[in-house]
Amino acid sequence: MTTLDYATYLAGLPRVLAGAGAVFRDAEGRILLVEPNYRDTWLVPGGTVESDAGESPRQAARRETAEEIGLDVELGALLTVDWVRGEGRPPLVSYLFDGGVLDADRLAAVRLQEEELLSWRLVHFDEAQTLVSAQMALRLGVALKVLAEGGGPAELEDGVPPAGASGASA
Repeated sequence: MTTLDYATYLAGLPRVLAGAGAVFRDAEGRILLVEPNYRDTWLVPGGTVESDAGESPRQAARRETAEEIGLDVELGALLTVDWVRGEGRPPLVSYLFDGGVLDADRLAAVRLQEEELLSWRLVHFDEAQTLVSAQMALRLGVALKVLAEGGGPAELEDGVPPAGASGASA
């Protein structure tokens, strides 16, 4: 296959998006959520993986966290990988990493990226489920289960473990 043929082949492959975020908690187990100005629902800090720049999902989650909330934190374990079918967009592979437990000093250092975010807050999972999308609530619930029980990462499809998958179940 010539270089031109290979480039044509690559250009014809299906497009898949990738996103990555971090689950941060406080000592009480509350989850840090951010309120974007471009959506009706809240999110965990994170964003798009810049794969064209050679960025990995872990690097993207760390970069986005630093950009969005001003914390450059070494991330822990991968908690979930979720294949999210596209509705009017290409499919998305979403990665959630353990951001760890933030102490009072780290929480006081949170600084929002004002171009994209309106606010942030710490909420228990019950409240988080009312603020995030239904799919994010499923993904976040599984991520918290992985954190509580160990194991993981959990394989998900649209927020739910597929039949035959090992790892945490919802």
